[in-house]
Amino acid sequence: MDIRNKANRIRLFNFSTPHMRAFHLSWFAFHVCFFGWFGIAPLMAVVREDLSLTQTQIGNTIIASVAITVIVRLLIGLLCDRLGPRKTYSGLLVLGSIPVMGIAFADSFETFLLARLAIGAIGASFVITQYHTTVMFAPNVVGTANATSAGWGNLGGGTTQILMPLIFSGLLMLGVSETLGWRLAMVVPGIVLFVTGIGYWFLTQDAPDGNFSDLRARGELPEATGENSAMHSFLAAAKDIRVWALFIVYGLCFGVELTINNIAAIYFFDHFELSLATAGMIAGLFGLMNIFARTLGGVFSDLFARQNGLKGRVRWLFIALVCEGIALIAFSQMHVLSLAIGIMLVFSLFVQMAEGATFGVVPFINKKALGAVAGIVGAGGNVGAVSAAFLFRSENLSYQQGLFYLGLTVLVLASCVLVVRFSDATEAREAQAYRDAAGSDTGSGALSLR
Repeated sequence: MDIRNKANRIRLFNFSTPHMRAFHLSWFAFHVCFFGWFGIAPLMAVVREDLSLTQTQIGNTIIASVAITVIVRLLIGLLCDRLGPRKTYSGLLVLGSIPVMGIAFADSFETFLLARLAIGAIGASFVITQYHTTVMFAPNVVGTANATSAGWGNLGGGTTQILMPLIFSGLLMLGVSETLGWRLAMVVPGIVLFVTGIGYWFLTQDAPDGNFSDLRARGELPEATGENSAMHSFLAAAKDIRVWALFIVYGLCFGVELTINNIAAIYFFDHFELSLATAGMIAGLFGLMNIFARTLGGVFSDLFARQNGLKGRVRWLFIALVCEGIALIAFSQMHVLSLAIGIMLVFSLFVQMAEGATFGVVPFINKKALGAVAGIVGAGGNVGAVSAAFLFRSENLSYQQGLFYLGLTVLVLASCVLVVRFSDATEAREAQAYRDAAGSDTGSGALSLR
């Protein structure tokens, strides 16, 4: 996909260009999706009592919340190639608001499970966020743009852990019962999702020079048929072993983050005997690291690329994954609260940097099948989350043991990164594109406050 006039700098406080409007709206939309996606997680201790859920049943709802996203992320990538990110995101946000508010009507394990399954579809928003920033930003900053937009979106996992218990507590102060309180609390993220979907439609466009429909009408973008069809792009991506290597890699980082988002609050609540609000605040710290951690992953990816090209991006990804695995194993062995919090933050830093590093590589795999590649790799994150969730649904395996085995898995499978290689011609072409984009920027850096 040949998109012209991409931005070669990220001017954070400039909202006048389509590049920066897409950047800010995409991360905010993903942030809001996290609010709805994991809004119920910090309230699970209350839901557990209300619906009389066992650990196995809770584990099944965790699996449901991320399993459906695997399929939807694959489809969303195709829709982005065909319809463009603007229409795709707006539709997902508006439709996704329905099950988020609808979970309030769950009155049994079965209905609660179905609600979490439906809500999981909004997790596909990540693919659109990465797609939109990729088509808006040049090679010298695309790693930073992708990592920052996704990181600030993932930050929703942290704010959710903090805000939802506060919303719940506020409702209790108004005299609402706990049974009704957690249900009413979920209406809040549902409304925010709906309003954001409307805003995305009116405030963004697909590419720097207009929407995909306009570009195709002007002959600046090929029609999504034949060799340029979404299905052809998907098949091309699916035949590339590097895509599946990154599929596994993203499961090792984003899949792990999703798992921690689901279990952190109840883990600290049970293991350290904390209050619901305190456990939520501590669990929220894990997600709040996204305010800078994932961005660092993208920044380092761009910096490694400056010196060593695409090989440098892959090398950095491997380093981040190995450090993540070591930190996760260490976290699993903590029995003192203060030490557990400290190691959790170190682990959070590397897991999110690994995510940013992954999507510092993705834009260069197959530019003609960008949506398909992003969709498949993004789905890998949820496959990883589903796989990890099985470690935490068994009554015979403690959460600490599950975290330890998960850390070992990350260390072993980090070797999949070594499969990701590029031809000499591709290396040379992308190195020149990087120099051209960096050379046209007279500013002081990729990130700017102007």
